[in-house]
Amino acid sequence: MKKIFILLTGILLTGLISSCDKGYDELNTNKIAVTTLNPAFLLNDAIIQASFPAGTMVYEMGIVQHLVTPNSGVLAGANFNQDNRSVTQEIWQRYFRTVVRNTAAIIEATANDPSRSNLLQMARIWRAHAFMVLTDTYGDVPYTDAGKGFIDQVVSPRYDAQEVIYKDIIKELTEASAALDAAKTRENTDVLYGGDVVKWQRLGYSLLLRAGMRLTKIDPGLAQQTAQRAFQGGLMQANADNAVVRHNANYVNGLGNTLNATEANNIYLSAPFVNHLKNTNDPRLRSIAVRYVGASSGPQQVAARANTDPAVQIGMPLGYDNGSISGPVQASGLASFYDYSQLDRTRLAKLQSPMFLVTYAQTQLLLAEAVHRGWIQGSAATSYANGIRAHMEQMALYDANSAIGSAAIEAYVAANPLDASKALEQINTQYWIASLMNGPETFANFRRSGYPALTPNPFPGKAIKGAFIRRLTYPNSELSVNKANFDEAVARMGADDLDTRVWWDRP
Repeated sequence: MKKIFILLTGILLTGLISSCDKGYDELNTNKIAVTTLNPAFLLNDAIIQASFPAGTMVYEMGIVQHLVTPNSGVLAGANFNQDNRSVTQEIWQRYFRTVVRNTAAIIEATANDPSRSNLLQMARIWRAHAFMVLTDTYGDVPYTDAGKGFIDQVVSPRYDAQEVIYKDIIKELTEASAALDAAKTRENTDVLYGGDVVKWQRLGYSLLLRAGMRLTKIDPGLAQQTAQRAFQGGLMQANADNAVVRHNANYVNGLGNTLNATEANNIYLSAPFVNHLKNTNDPRLRSIAVRYVGASSGPQQVAARANTDPAVQIGMPLGYDNGSISGPVQASGLASFYDYSQLDRTRLAKLQSPMFLVTYAQTQLLLAEAVHRGWIQGSAATSYANGIRAHMEQMALYDANSAIGSAAIEAYVAANPLDASKALEQINTQYWIASLMNGPETFANFRRSGYPALTPNPFPGKAIKGAFIRRLTYPNSELSVNKANFDEAVARMGADDLDTRVWWDRP
């Protein structure tokens, strides 16, 4: 009798529990929560996040002598040839946490979905661009394991050798560009090109040309083969093909944000850059520069003092801090160092300024070099002129007040024809100008080509052994969370300092 009672009680309790549980899952499910995310939105975030952080002004744009500051502290970097790891980590953190992570997730989500084939190829192209920036900046970086923290729980990614990375980048760009298909689903929400696969193909092949030309010193055979393949695939045809991040009030330009806020009075155009533009009567100087004539302090940099006339522009010399700069200031008859020329923060460096990552101008200049080397049939002089013309026309895309008239453009092009005896210097000096605001690309091409022929920053007490910084240092966080792989990379590549050359950067 007791056993029967226990059995009946158990059945009753089971029924009650079952009855109470009915509808529990439904009740605790948020019916309006997102359960899946369209991977196209991840691509848009990856595109937007590829816009460069403000630290590129401290290092990359400083190394190539576009900008300089006499101040130390958070702005110490290329101005003093010192290692400032709170800044050198910025590209690493921005790109790995967003661009690499998002593109890896897109590739994982679309690899077996034929209906999203174009999105897959677009992600592969954008991922390749991101890794070119990363490996050009640091050298060996996580590549094969990168972005797999959420996908495969790889929390300690191994670093790949840059040679391996570059060869795979070339493969990825070649395959993905060829696989784009206008007959397949168009990804209309794409913020870069609105899903236009022709423009994406031109981007892919233009990046392939960039990748090939990066190898001119280390592997000329592969460089030539890659450049030829890119040209045959189809390069950018006009400024309408530019890969550009368009900023707005919700997502402002990082460089513009810094130059319109905390560092508005602290960063200046360098004397080598301003002098080159002045000495060649380059009309871009009027589009780029402003000088607050007579300003003796930051608060005196007001609109009433602003002057964009090229004749009055004076670039800040390199090699001084905010104490010793008083000597050159007095010698030039200036009121203070606030009286030097700046990148105009109301035009090129305004809050909503676009960020140009890969351009028709750059592509034409690289093509000019490839033709000059005899790798591609064509006219190096024509491509060279096209590159200059395209960048001058690009000025209007920053701001209407930076537009250059066609007469001024044609006059400059006519006065500065390509001279075969010094073509490499001319082409890559123009690339230096055409890549203003894109610090990582200017820095990479300067190391690759050796042009323009800059005089090393003479600041005393430098922390480098060579004439120029050759790479940026890894984040300190890698030492604490990924030390074994960090140590392996350093053992293979060389010391984690500013002097170590990346694989393709040969003396």
